Amino acid sequence: MSHTLHFYHMISKELEFAIRDIADFPKPGILFKDITPILKDAKLCTTVIDEFISQLNGIEIDVVAGIESRGFLFGLMLANRLKIPFVPIRKKGKLPFKTVEEPCELEYGSAILELHEDAITPGQRVLIHDDLLATGGTVSAATRLVQKLDGVVAAYAFVISLDFLNANVKLKKVTPNIISLVAYQ
Repeated sequence: MSHTLHFYHMISKELEFAIRDIADFPKPGILFKDITPILKDAKLCTTVIDEFISQLNGIEIDVVAGIESRGFLFGLMLANRLKIPFVPIRKKGKLPFKTVEEPCELEYGSAILELHEDAITPGQRVLIHDDLLATGGTVSAATRLVQKLDGVVAAYAFVISLDFLNANVKLKKVTPNIISLVAYQ
């Protein structure tokens, strides 16, 4: 096992230990993956950012776009460490300037996502970040927002992916660069 692979395996196990399962939240039948215990551990948060940066090595990124709201947590830290801009993708009505919008199907309903119309300039290479990849509805809408502004989705980064839902199949059509630190099969 290579040193990098060994380190990735170690962080994956450490994150799995920290992630708290909440049964029947936000509705019956859902097993919610709660990342808030990770946030209480500053060292683990730094390790998460270090691992994202390691896995992004060689991928050109101009902007990090974080999806509301948990995508803001590590997304802003990641953009700061990469010394590039961070832009928020929010639910309709939360951004104060002119926006572009895109409907999305969420795991628990539907929503409209927005992005400031000046958040991304044509040709900028964007990393889309969220805490969790489940069915892919939210991240697909975020992708369409970036594309509406003529940005290029260079990579996706998630703390957790629920691989049994197969959302990464549609994301691979956009870019092969999909990072997940913990994958549940």
